[in-house]
Amino acid sequence: MTRAAQPGPGDETSREVLLGFIRVHILHHASQHPVYGLWLIEELAEHGYRLSAGTLYPILHTLAARGLLRSRQRTANGRIRKYYSLTSRGRRALAQMRRRLGDLVAEVLP
Repeated sequence: MTRAAQPGPGDETSREVLLGFIRVHILHHASQHPVYGLWLIEELAEHGYRLSAGTLYPILHTLAARGLLRSRQRTANGRIRKYYSLTSRGRRALAQMRRRLGDLVAEVLP
């Protein structure tokens, strides 16, 4: 993961926070439509985050293992892709995250 404003080497706390934001971002998009890995990598890159597949796919697998996402394989343009959608549990978790993030942003940002 690279970004000009991202943490320097060894700043694990900042990295963990940024990965948390990325998880929320993934859940947000999965709530709107099914998403797949390459699309998410490109979407996050538009916001300045450069994630490798080696970073993204473990996040997707963890979110699915926690019951927040479900995956389905589809064929698109002759390629088999795994698409991720938000589960009902994921919708509840995302709603809670949005409330908490809103409260935090209101307090932390002037």
